[in-house]
Amino acid sequence: MKDQAASLRSLVSAPSGLDKTQRSGRSSKILTIASGKGGVGKSNFTLNFALALQTLGRKVLVFDADIGMANIDVLMGTSSPYNLYHLLYRQKSIQEIIQLGANGLPYIAGGSGMKELFSLSDRDLEFFAEQVEMVAQEMDYVIFDTGAGLSRENMKFIGAADECMIITTPEPTSITDAYALVKVMHGQENATPFRMIVNRVENEQESEQVADKIAGVAKRFLQTDIPLLGYVSEDPNVVKAVKRQVPYSLAYPHSKASRDIQRLALRYLAEPGVNEAGTLTGIRGFMKKWLRKTT
Repeated sequence: MKDQAASLRSLVSAPSGLDKTQRSGRSSKILTIASGKGGVGKSNFTLNFALALQTLGRKVLVFDADIGMANIDVLMGTSSPYNLYHLLYRQKSIQEIIQLGANGLPYIAGGSGMKELFSLSDRDLEFFAEQVEMVAQEMDYVIFDTGAGLSRENMKFIGAADECMIITTPEPTSITDAYALVKVMHGQENATPFRMIVNRVENEQESEQVADKIAGVAKRFLQTDIPLLGYVSEDPNVVKAVKRQVPYSLAYPHSKASRDIQRLALRYLAEPGVNEAGTLTGIRGFMKKWLRKTT
């Protein structure tokens, strides 16, 4: 069996798409992926978007932060002998609980330990932050796949991140719930900026129509902008990939959904400010903001 800890050490020491000069003085960008309701393909998007960023030379760590329905490992057909619980109770190190999934993508499986994370002492939280920082400082992006909806835990993750990508579909209930999430989070101090991804669309025109509905209401009633990053097409290959427990961008790299996810990643990296030094809080700043949230 491959030594996961050794593989991770090799991964984080390998060159990334950004050279040392570019990385100097900057931190990992902390992204949360959220949705107003379940069943919109959020975790599938998280996984394939992370793989697309990795393909483009970025180092990415995925943290499955869905307390009730963690399934990043299931989508990759992998399993982890250790989880967050073993780290929080000092039984294993961060290197030992991180697993390498599809294409060597490092991830921390959800499930056991997530609820305990919200009731730790200050000392234990400091230990947790130090452990995650050991790996996160070598990453370009740490992506938290949160649960659906407006639970207290989800709001804390979203509110502490550098940015939140909200996933919706053309279904009216999905649109309504996506706006509800934005509305609640907008009322928080130093509100996290949002970007929108419309999943399972028939074409680009449909994605723009959905985005216009949410962005228009947000602009009118919240005086805030929610830019559309892009869309992922309805594609039968996505369901096939889920059944095979292989990410669709790897199982069917030439499918519509795979081409869309690659285009999304390219667009995201090309946007102003995404890779600028000195603009990110890093995992330490994330933890400080996360701890201040009392909602």
